[in-house]
Amino acid sequence: MDENATNQRPAGGGSQSGMDEKTMGIVSYLTLIGWIIVLATRKEKTEYTSFHLRQNAGLILLSLAIYIVVLILIFVLPFIGLVANILYLGLLVLWLIGLLGAINNEKKPVPIFGSMFQDWFKTMF
Repeated sequence: MDENATNQRPAGGGSQSGMDEKTMGIVSYLTLIGWIIVLATRKEKTEYTSFHLRQNAGLILLSLAIYIVVLILIFVLPFIGLVANILYLGLLVLWLIGLLGAINNEKKPVPIFGSMFQDWFKTMF
């Protein structure tokens, strides 16, 4: 059996607040506002929607952590701006991988941090 086939969701999904699971997974990646909308409007907690909420929660917190560290270090190490740009580019790639997973109806964790995000936030979402 194909590994991705076990991680894919049916196209219809359950209807929650007028959006199917796939749509909720996609919207959860569209800024912090989209993430909050999905969290606030879902009527039932499904594994698919929770998976993508956890992934993007981790990406949001990772972005905030990078921002705070760079903000502190920029005064000590002026070249940190270049390093920050590289980190933000990597974060953008991780976000795109998560978004594409939601678009393709897959529960595929983002590289490096995805499994950790699932563990850290498993009781929250």
